[in-house]
Amino acid sequence: MMPTLADLICEETKTLAEAQALEVQDFIGHLKHKTGAAKPSDASAETAEADGDWAEFETLAGTWSGKFTRDACYDRPMLP
Repeated sequence: MMPTLADLICEETKTLAEAQALEVQDFIGHLKHKTGAAKPSDASAETAEADGDWAEFETLAGTWSGKFTRDACYDRPMLP
């Protein structure tokens, strides 16, 4: 039986270093997004994550008083 294209790609990626295999995975995601083939569940998961990040920002927004002196940063003891 002749191997499918997916099988050939899988076998080729097994010979790559981890970093290169991650690049291949990223490129596949890029192609799916570009052609609109990404799963809707993937998009909703990304949106939910972004909303969570934004919610965290909103809870901390306004905390900084706007007063900053660079010299005060150097007066603090170093963290252990």
